[in-house]
Amino acid sequence: MDLDVFVSTHRAEWDRLEALLRRRRGLTGAEADELVALYQRTATHLSVIQSSAPDPQLTGRLSRLVARARSTVTGARSASWRDVTHFLTHGFPAAVHRTRHWWVPTALVSTVVAALLGWWIGTHPDVQASIAAPGELRGLTRPGGEYETYYSSHNAAAFAAQVWTNNAQAAALCLVLGIFLGLPVLLVLFTNMLNLGVGIGLMSSAGRLDTFLGLVLPHGLLELTAVFVAAGTGLRLGWTLIDPGHRSRRTALAEEGRAALGMAIGLALVLFVSGAIEGFVTPSGLPTWARISIGVLAELAFLGYVFILGGRAAGAGDTGDLESDGRSETVPTAA
Repeated sequence: MDLDVFVSTHRAEWDRLEALLRRRRGLTGAEADELVALYQRTATHLSVIQSSAPDPQLTGRLSRLVARARSTVTGARSASWRDVTHFLTHGFPAAVHRTRHWWVPTALVSTVVAALLGWWIGTHPDVQASIAAPGELRGLTRPGGEYETYYSSHNAAAFAAQVWTNNAQAAALCLVLGIFLGLPVLLVLFTNMLNLGVGIGLMSSAGRLDTFLGLVLPHGLLELTAVFVAAGTGLRLGWTLIDPGHRSRRTALAEEGRAALGMAIGLALVLFVSGAIEGFVTPSGLPTWARISIGVLAELAFLGYVFILGGRAAGAGDTGDLESDGRSETVPTAA
């Protein structure tokens, strides 16, 4: 291809497209149609030049021209309060509901693992001795010990913020690391259950399991549920890499990855609530039954949000992915 001849033949079209882009807000209907046609032709010209006679300066000019024209033709979509409302009432609860077959079993198995670890540690003094010296164990489990003062030893607001940040990071890790076939997610999950099991075992061996549960349950119900949702979603993302189903692997990972990103934002909000409970309710002077009741109500509210509101949204076809105008077109695949 003679590049000079090609440029002289089509330069007028490129100049005309550039002129239309400069005054795109005052275009007539005919000029808007002309802009679309010139955008399509210029995109074709760019493809021809890149494949036949690549010229860096010309390619750069046409690339910028095509990008500006694409933005004008397709329109730039900006987030709005409508998107926030839709996310909170449809997208996020639908995504959590859709992954319930992963995170509910994850929650059940993890709870059993934590209980078994607690029983094992609580009934085996030699295991307790491997965790810490007897004096240190007494300092942890005695009345007014570290397990009790942990929740009241810091400013409530600062402590709630710290807890929220740490838990949000753990949830995000579970979601992101799912891409590695879900194996790192299992490690993060086991580490959390081991820490819980150690607390159960040590406090039960000291005859103070009721005190421990009274401290953990108010915030722990909602906090652990969020972690289980994140872990289950991460495992589902890892399984998608193995079995994408009727979709191509790239399409499946893109869809599930976008939904997982949205869930990370939603779970950060859930963990904000659990962090506030841990910072202000757990160390408060309320009776144990009142503190646990607050935790149970928060947990029931979240489950109702997921299974009622999320179930309806999922039944209506919402998956938690971006709306169709916010994602790239996909190529149809055979089932």
